[in-house]
Amino acid sequence: MRPIQGFLPTLILSGLLTSPSQAQNTPGKHPVRIEDIERITEVGSPVVSSDGNWIAYTATTIDREDDKRKTAVWIVGWDGKQNLRLTYGTESETAPQFSPDGRYLSFLSSRPGKAKGTQLWVMDHRGGEAWQFTDVKVKISSYHWSPNGKQILLLATPDEEAEKAAANPKDAPAKDAVPKPIVTDRYHFKQDGDGYLTASSRNHLYLYDTVAKKLDTLTTNANFEEFAPAWSPDGKWLAFTSNHDADPDRTVTEDLFVMEPRSGAVPKKVATTRQPSSQTLKWSPDGRMLLFLEGPEAKWNAYGVDSLASVAVAGGPVIPLTRVLDRPASSPGLAGTMLHFLAADDRRQYVYQIPIQGGSLKRLTEPGFHISDLAAGAGRVVVRASTDTSLGELYALENGRLRRLTGHNTSLVSDWDLSPVEDLQFRSRDGTDIHGIVVKPRGYVSGRKYPTVLLIHGGPNGQDSHGLQNGHSSAALDRQLLAANGYLVLSINYRGSSGRGAAFTQSIAGDWGHKEVEDLLAGVDAVIASGLADPERLGIGGWSYGGILTDYTIATDTRFKAAISGAGSANQLSMYGSDMYIVQYDNELGPPWRSPEAWMKVSYPFFKADKIRTPTLFLGGEKDFNVPIAGGEQMYQALRSLGVPTQLVVYPGETHGIQRPSYVRDRLERYLSWYNRYLKPSP
Repeated sequence: MRPIQGFLPTLILSGLLTSPSQAQNTPGKHPVRIEDIERITEVGSPVVSSDGNWIAYTATTIDREDDKRKTAVWIVGWDGKQNLRLTYGTESETAPQFSPDGRYLSFLSSRPGKAKGTQLWVMDHRGGEAWQFTDVKVKISSYHWSPNGKQILLLATPDEEAEKAAANPKDAPAKDAVPKPIVTDRYHFKQDGDGYLTASSRNHLYLYDTVAKKLDTLTTNANFEEFAPAWSPDGKWLAFTSNHDADPDRTVTEDLFVMEPRSGAVPKKVATTRQPSSQTLKWSPDGRMLLFLEGPEAKWNAYGVDSLASVAVAGGPVIPLTRVLDRPASSPGLAGTMLHFLAADDRRQYVYQIPIQGGSLKRLTEPGFHISDLAAGAGRVVVRASTDTSLGELYALENGRLRRLTGHNTSLVSDWDLSPVEDLQFRSRDGTDIHGIVVKPRGYVSGRKYPTVLLIHGGPNGQDSHGLQNGHSSAALDRQLLAANGYLVLSINYRGSSGRGAAFTQSIAGDWGHKEVEDLLAGVDAVIASGLADPERLGIGGWSYGGILTDYTIATDTRFKAAISGAGSANQLSMYGSDMYIVQYDNELGPPWRSPEAWMKVSYPFFKADKIRTPTLFLGGEKDFNVPIAGGEQMYQALRSLGVPTQLVVYPGETHGIQRPSYVRDRLERYLSWYNRYLKPSP
């Protein structure tokens, strides 16, 4: 690829060209600092009680002293008048649920108890001490109360060591025992966060009797794995998904099954569809239909625009419900006969609803809010929402309006002097309409050119959105932090991003680093032409596919004076068998021995590393199986060999998303230090 020169895109900048001559800093407020980000409370996992009067949820904070994140269970009334913390364990408590009668609140925790590992704990939802409810020798992934509360369905993997130790305590491994070799014969043999996958890594269904305290195994075939279990409204049936192809690791098929909730019952296949990004099954209130998400065909699986569909439990055709929307659907929730869900649409995410029988779609939330989580029950809908000036909190959705329920971060954000966020729209090299976001530097003065950082989102099928969203590592907070330190920040929803329809997302399949780079460079040209960006002080960076695109871009254009490639890769050929995307590769590019030209084409940053002039910082997690650290190591070694200023940072024990608080702080400090060294922002 060659640098794009002599091209001036059409530009639309909302608000940027009509700003006052000088933006004054707000008295009594301060710009966003790293220590402010560490004080954020992440709100999530809402669930509605059976009577609709209460919402349980989790709140995650950073414990600087222990250098870890801690999650507690909270509860808030539907009217918003009472908001209470319920758990104070030394270990995190997650996945809150109400018992069917609404009296008890359950959660998962590995806090000390009579049984080791993650177990189910229960407490009175009005408060008091929790007690350990299960003592099971499986690794619980999720749990689901039966409608009558007498049984709990567990989705879990076998814990062979715990089973052996229980049968014979002498077999329990010593604390200093040498780990056993990992042996696998699976096609898909590694997964970020889970490590190496074996036959015993597969999830199965178990049934826990809440009275007899007995665990029964429902599904046992080691070749298959179960997902997304759900009880029928009358409690007589279970639904779940699985893939019963000859080798499930090789395909994106998804079968829907129903079975009786008893050991020895034979599952009945209801339908076959395609795997979505993340599945959720819902039963219709009358128990006659299953509602679910379906993905695209195999060659588009990595660029999926998932849609909602339904099928009769008795069998019949799969009926699409939201395919006409042409936007990725997620997080479905059922309130009465209305199915609510989230859909990403051009820099925002909204709540939509549709009747379970199908019909007209209706958008329920307005552009001012970005919605990032949804729960429904008892005819009520709760969402997590944020704006450009507020962090994620829980809101009740009533008659198309949002009413705030929690305020964990309200006082924190009220002290921040946030930089304005503006929409950006321009034409790429081939005339394609591209959208993005620009964040002005703090104290922006009209007519002054600013050092600019092109901050690239991952995915690629994600998007840069409005809203501060939720979390200690969100792109929106990274943008605000850079803006607070004097940078103009540019984020582009390049082709491959979500929110603009399937054709837009799928347009880069098998052709990585081409159209995306054209779009990114055209966006840089746009802000330079507007007079906002200083062409002599341009930076670039991103994480995951954002890091990969950083490598592609600096190998294409030498204008950038500083780059940060987080969890990236450039020699894509070396990723085959090293990362977790084997099914995507075989369907999209084909195995390297069948299509070596395609693999060399998408690996051009490594094989053209001698074209790179940009000082680049490479970062990644030591145990990242998503984009292994080898991707950064190879590019670091290439630039080091070529004499280009570079540095490599490896975070011990971390996977793809850096979690340890001290490492998150380190990452942000290194971002600022690297850009400051080469871009020298104005005071």
